[in-house]
Amino acid sequence: MSGALQAVFQNQRSFGKPALDIEYLVVAGGGGGGSRNGGGGGAGGFLTSTLSLTASTSYTVTVGAGGPGTAGSDGVTASNSVFSTITSLGGGGGAYQERSGKPGGSGGGSGGYNDGTKVGGAGTSGQGNAGGKQTTTQSAQAGGGGGGASAVGADTSTNSGGNGGAGTASSISGSSVTYAGGGGGGANGYHMGGTGGTGGAGGGGTGTGDLTTGGTGTPNTGGGGGGAGFIGGSDGTGGAGGSGIVFLKYPDAYDITIGAGITGTTASPSGGFKVTTVTVGTGTVSWA
Repeated sequence: MSGALQAVFQNQRSFGKPALDIEYLVVAGGGGGGSRNGGGGGAGGFLTSTLSLTASTSYTVTVGAGGPGTAGSDGVTASNSVFSTITSLGGGGGAYQERSGKPGGSGGGSGGYNDGTKVGGAGTSGQGNAGGKQTTTQSAQAGGGGGGASAVGADTSTNSGGNGGAGTASSISGSSVTYAGGGGGGANGYHMGGTGGTGGAGGGGTGTGDLTTGGTGTPNTGGGGGGAGFIGGSDGTGGAGGSGIVFLKYPDAYDITIGAGITGTTASPSGGFKVTTVTVGTGTVSWA
């Protein structure tokens, strides 16, 4: 028997086991929020489907870190999350004033000031949506919301930052949880009395209109960080994006081996499946 046929045989019905079909949810880290009327960070990419794998073979798993927020600059684009051949892209950083948001799984929002021509960062098809933008000049100084897995970040034409785009719910863990919400945009609270936008459902951080740090994206959701405000010539600090997460659901006839470098837990909900949740790190997993 050839090696390829032997692998198929082992994978499909070896020792009476079912096929090793893995349902996955791979969420990347959320982008950091921008500073000074900053855009909200884009949510991490959200990918879910099924892969047919081979027992006794190692597969890479990486949980992407959230992007930092900064003072006086754009938020940082987050790190990717990976499972085998699946790569979910980190959320785009929200922009500093008068800059466009960065692309990513979902895009970061634009910064706001006297120029209404800047745009939100592009999202990636099948993973997320674009960030929002400020649509007016002079009369408003606020950032657009970061894009989320199921909705674009909100534009703003007022002194309130745009709201982050909503994420997407998944029940792979056994209960419905929403992931990958965009961060809210920041605003000029000094000259304009601006207020920050709200974070999108799914872990998005709230923007701010003062010198407090933008809201942090919730860890292990891929939520984008909130944009920062501006007071008296000083910049607030954008909020950091939330880290990503990886879920792996498979027939309970198999046992998983979690390699060094990653942290994971395994539960056995009803229905003949196990679910392994990986929350941090990079390494490999295999099944037997």
